[in-house]
Amino acid sequence: MLRAFFRDEVRYKKEYWQMYWEIRPGTYLAGDKATKDKDGYFTIQGRIDDVLKVAGHRISNAEVESALVSHPKVAEAAVIGKPDEVKGEVIVAFVILRTGNEESEDLKKELAKHVRSVLGPVAYPEVVYFVKDVPKTRSGKIMRRVIKAKALGNPTGDISALANPESVDAIPLIK
Repeated sequence: MLRAFFRDEVRYKKEYWQMYWEIRPGTYLAGDKATKDKDGYFTIQGRIDDVLKVAGHRISNAEVESALVSHPKVAEAAVIGKPDEVKGEVIVAFVILRTGNEESEDLKKELAKHVRSVLGPVAYPEVVYFVKDVPKTRSGKIMRRVIKAKALGNPTGDISALANPESVDAIPLIK
């Protein structure tokens, strides 16, 4: 951060101070969403900027991914928003199955139905792709930016931070 803002007070005020301190005076906004339960425990929900906009609804990528992973056949999942003229975005899921489960069109439908039952009628993947791996950082964070760029046929940008750069080639171009 120091390199980005050192001796650039205008940029510091605009890109750091206003973004993290002035939204709610006296509170530092880190960009993470969390909920506090009745016992006082916090549950991290994910980044507030990882949001899909589907038919006027704001849906967290992490919520959809969690719903997918709650299915007994799913080991891991990543979701992105695909631009859509009517809905704004539609949800596209990239799913890694648990060992011993087979890919099928019926399973794709079952997964969409499962997410719909967990999150409601708006927050379900319209398209499901089965993949062997998804791009992740060395710390294990899913690189949705890279997935979305590759899936939409756009340049992926810098992928030097990926733990598994070969996984980018396995992301299909979505229709």
